[in-house]
Amino acid sequence: MMQSKKVYISLGSNKGDKLKNLQLALNAIYIAVGTIRSISKVYKSPAFGFDGDDFLNACLVVETEMESEEVLQELLKVETKLGRVRTNKEGYESRTIDLDILFFEDEIINSETLVVPHPELHKRKFVLDPLKDIAPKFEHPKYEKTILQLLEACEDDSVLEPVNIWLKNPSKAHDFSKYNYMAIEGNIGAGKTSLVTKMAKDYNAKLVLERFADNPFLPKFYEDAQRYAFTLEMSFLADRYQQISDDLSQLDLFKDFILSDYDVFKSLIFSKITLQEDEFKLYRKLFNLMYKDIAKPELYVYLYQNTERLQENIRKRGRDYEQNIENEYLEKINSGYLEFLKSNTELNTKIIDISDRDFVKSRADYLWILDEICK
Repeated sequence: MMQSKKVYISLGSNKGDKLKNLQLALNAIYIAVGTIRSISKVYKSPAFGFDGDDFLNACLVVETEMESEEVLQELLKVETKLGRVRTNKEGYESRTIDLDILFFEDEIINSETLVVPHPELHKRKFVLDPLKDIAPKFEHPKYEKTILQLLEACEDDSVLEPVNIWLKNPSKAHDFSKYNYMAIEGNIGAGKTSLVTKMAKDYNAKLVLERFADNPFLPKFYEDAQRYAFTLEMSFLADRYQQISDDLSQLDLFKDFILSDYDVFKSLIFSKITLQEDEFKLYRKLFNLMYKDIAKPELYVYLYQNTERLQENIRKRGRDYEQNIENEYLEKINSGYLEFLKSNTELNTKIIDISDRDFVKSRADYLWILDEICK
């Protein structure tokens, strides 16, 4: 997963339905750039540098996986979409929407298209006032002063008026905190770990990841399945049972819910495929003794991908011991999951076909999956 960064953005409008313009821009930034962490109050301020209608201004903090130039390009697209027309006239003029990058983490950027920190922000109360709502102690990387200190020293004598209206945070549209425990499952290479890792960061979840990489029998199994199948499945079962039992019993007051990239029942699904009939009978007895005592997820999501996409993903992640997995094996796993979901009607389940989606590269696809989970 790419590392996320915080970008501080100002929004302004003094043309048309100003409040609607700000909200539409906010929604578009969420879709195009990243998760919105904080939004300031809305302030009314006089036009700066020209005669015109009053502005409505706000600032926000966005967490993004994009680079600064990519963010800039997305903001310019949002401005164009919302009807801003840039002219060659010198100076300031009225605009439906004005979006500026104020800070990009604590980086200092001087390129042909972008200067960060914004070179004029310390002179403008219509930027500093809303910015102090969300980042009062953030230190300007060039002037080495906090936003509060910059506001106190600002010579701009404009009078700003807080507007008693709050912009709605579109990042709050997906609420998973109503679940104490969610499991997101899928076949080998479906992308479940990537998805839960991203979701846990965006929605403040305690993350429980399967410790498959630590299992010493997994590479041996792919080399000699018949010899190591029972040992592998027993070791997985013991580890999954221990991990889920421990993590579900340990409350984290600072997290909203628990999110896992597996459910213990996968042990029975895989073992039915890999074990001989007599081994599976013994395994199933041991599994049933353990499974009845484990808490079940309140929402069970199965990410379906067709075999071609699974193989493509397996090749991309490049684990040597997975490169010879046959299509038939993946198809048996998928059938096992679907049979389990069909027969366990007491589980709250969702099956989402993501064969034509790439939520790692496409934020739109990621948000689409969140929409599907929340339906």
